Amino acid sequence: MNFSWDVFWQYLLRPSDIYLYGLWLTCVIAVSAMLLGCVLGLLAALMRLSTNPLLQYPVRFYVWLMRGTPLLVQIVFLYTALAAGGLFRFEDLDLGLFILPGNIQAAIIALGLNEGAYMAEIIRAGIGAVDKGQYEAGKSLGMTFPRLMRRIVLPQAFRVIVPPLGNEFNVMLKNTTLVSVIGVQELLLSTQMVTSATFRVFELYLVVAIYFLALTTLWGFFQRWLEVRFGKSDGQAAAPNRMFGRQAMKLLRGR
Repeated sequence: MNFSWDVFWQYLLRPSDIYLYGLWLTCVIAVSAMLLGCVLGLLAALMRLSTNPLLQYPVRFYVWLMRGTPLLVQIVFLYTALAAGGLFRFEDLDLGLFILPGNIQAAIIALGLNEGAYMAEIIRAGIGAVDKGQYEAGKSLGMTFPRLMRRIVLPQAFRVIVPPLGNEFNVMLKNTTLVSVIGVQELLLSTQMVTSATFRVFELYLVVAIYFLALTTLWGFFQRWLEVRFGKSDGQAAAPNRMFGRQAMKLLRGR
C-alpha cells in the first residue's frame, strides 16, 4: 500500500493556507445558510399555520418543491441554469470591506432555501407541540399574535425544535461539499486542488474526512449543551417514555 504518513501528518497537523481557507469558508457558508434557513423556516411555518389559503398554499408548494428535488440540482439550477437562460446572473458583490463572489452568494442562497423547507416543518411541529391552553391563556391576557408567539409559544416550542435543529446543522456542514460543483473553494474543492498538485489522493481525502468529523463532533458537543440548557436532554426525554410504559403495564394488569 502506497501510503505516506509524512504527507498525512503534514496536512493534518500543519495544513496549508488553501486548507485553512477552505475550512473557514465551509464554516461561514454553513452558518450563513443555516441562519437564512431558520428565518425562512420560521416565516414559512407561521404562514403554513395560517387559515388564509393565499398564505398557506404557496408555502406548501415551496416545501414540496425543495424537499422533492435534489439539493445538487437546486444549486446548479440557481447558479448555472438561470444564467444560461438569461434570467438572472450572480455578480460579485462589493461590500466595502470585502468582495463577495457570485458563486458564494448562490451557494448560501441555495443551501438556505433548501434548509428553509425542512426547518418550516420542524418549527411547525414544535409550535404544534405547545399545549392549546397556552394560546388561550395568552389571548385572555389581551396579547397580540406576534407577542403571543414571541413571549409564550416560541420559547416553549424551542425545546422541541433544538434536537432536530442541531441535526440539520450537522447535515448542513456536510452539504457544503456540494457547492464545489459551482467553483466554491470550500474544504472539498481545496482538497481537490492540493491533490492535483501532490497526487496524494488517499492521504488528503483521509485528512478532509477527519476535518469534517472534527467539525461535526465539536458541533455535537455544542448541540448536547443546547439540549440540556433548554431541558430537552436525552435523559429527560426518555423519562416520560419509561413512565408511560409503567402506566400502560398497570392498566394492562388491572384488566
